Amino acid sequence: MSHNTFGRVFRFTTWGESHGPALGAVVDGCPPGLVLSEDQIQPFMDARKPGQSKFTTQRKEPDAVKILSGTFEGKTTGTPISLMIENVDQRSKDYSEVAKAYRPGHADYAYDAKYGFRDYRGGGRSSARETAARVAAGAVARLVIPEVTITAYVSQIGDDEIDRTTMDFGEIGNNPFFCPDPAAAKRWEKLVDDARLAGSSLGAVVECVATGVPAGWGAPVYAKLDADLAAGMMGINAVKGVEIGDGFGAAKLTGEQNADPMRSGQAGPEFTANHAGGIAGGISTGQPVVVRVAFKPTSSILTAVDTINRDGENTQIQTKGRHDPCVGIRGTPVVEAMMALVLADHKMLHRAQCG
Repeated sequence: MSHNTFGRVFRFTTWGESHGPALGAVVDGCPPGLVLSEDQIQPFMDARKPGQSKFTTQRKEPDAVKILSGTFEGKTTGTPISLMIENVDQRSKDYSEVAKAYRPGHADYAYDAKYGFRDYRGGGRSSARETAARVAAGAVARLVIPEVTITAYVSQIGDDEIDRTTMDFGEIGNNPFFCPDPAAAKRWEKLVDDARLAGSSLGAVVECVATGVPAGWGAPVYAKLDADLAAGMMGINAVKGVEIGDGFGAAKLTGEQNADPMRSGQAGPEFTANHAGGIAGGISTGQPVVVRVAFKPTSSILTAVDTINRDGENTQIQTKGRHDPCVGIRGTPVVEAMMALVLADHKMLHRAQCG
């Protein structure tokens, strides 16, 4: 299988499967001399790890990261950084039915069609378990961009959205949904639990805001910052849509409504709007970089759905085992990680060309 690497100067490669002995990432291109320890990575892993509430999968994984290479005396050496996360709570027997038939909406059939073979235990490389490695790599990327603050949050579950007039970033860590609106978080408890008890699942929208990104990161044409962000976010399991700034909403606006007016300020231009999401012509403007990511409902559900088996015969499938009733919830730290990874790469690309 090819294409397991992302990035140009700051690159990472993920490896491993959902039910293998371990998974991890190799980060290449990290500058030397940065202070790095496992304790710095672990808080980000803890935000993503499963089994923390009834609103996520009950698979119990500590997601403890081990640094195998790339550091000496607590600092990065400039050589590849190898990160390993052991799998300790696999239950492969839960996937006996998946071995016989394809889960609609999952990658089962597409993998089989491409490779003629698939790891049905949790989906192998198509499992969201792979994203643990991205979060570990993203923690390293944050060391490269200390000037940037990245905040992601769930803004919608199903068709229930947050109230943006009362949202408070300080509330994100106070509920299991990474939600900045406590009233919405309270509603979502019943919404997600009802879907779980019904053997179904729900989609979600995760928004991510990066502040402190200076003007000038990115490049026109084939290295656009927004294009790389879109590619990074679309590469996350279960993501089916990405918007930068107003995104599809911009199509409803007139030219003057969509403009981000500028006025002269003491430290450079001051913007009175940010419809572009902090990126113009593929290059950061100095405004907050805003990305919105849509996660589909989890495809592994207890409700029986029509499908076919590998012999092409009609059948139905119920996916047993432990699965997220709303995969977008734990997708929030993954979105943050991909934002960090893309921004770190573009900071280094900018330095390489412009000094």
